[in-house]
Amino acid sequence: MSLYENYFLPKLLDCCCGMEGFQNKRAQIIPKAHGRVLEIGIGSGLNFDFYDFDKVSEIVGVDPALSSVAIAKSRAVNFNSKISFVEATAESIDLESATFDSVVIGFSLCTIPDPMQALAEAHRLLKPGGSLFFMEHGLAPEPKIQKWQHRITPLWNKIAGGCNLNRNIEELILSGGFQLQDLKKKYIKGPKIASFLYYGEASKA
Repeated sequence: MSLYENYFLPKLLDCCCGMEGFQNKRAQIIPKAHGRVLEIGIGSGLNFDFYDFDKVSEIVGVDPALSSVAIAKSRAVNFNSKISFVEATAESIDLESATFDSVVIGFSLCTIPDPMQALAEAHRLLKPGGSLFFMEHGLAPEPKIQKWQHRITPLWNKIAGGCNLNRNIEELILSGGFQLQDLKKKYIKGPKIASFLYYGEASKA
């Protein structure tokens, strides 16, 4: 990895993903997670402060970005050893099937190289009746904004750790074998190409 990817990018992503609009969505979604929780794309641990640990027995965080995970591990010390880490890609998680009550994916589907395979892993690892909780930015509804998202994504991808601006999160989740129980879509404050959010809950079909 380059110096930029190893040292500067994790801190930049932590700062950007910790902005008020993103944190507000975490506050709405993360407290709903319960039981044994798998967090795919745990990154620097920005979700930790929003879990209701009276409802959560354990959190297993998955992420291949060791520099970001190092930040998450430093945050995890405040949570009584309820958080552990698996350093792996979202597309290949070496854990037993049907052993999680909740899966959380927050601002990661934009970056995962193969989001459909990651969702297949989420589906495999959830217990029957388990819930997927998600918060993601993605494809905007207006054709004019979509045009710019498609145009800018190749460059954005290179400077933002693999992030894609133009993924249709709703379609990905439905195609991954989930049934949407709650879906909200809206812009938050920021450039429209990067601020259209999808957030809610889906169940294992």
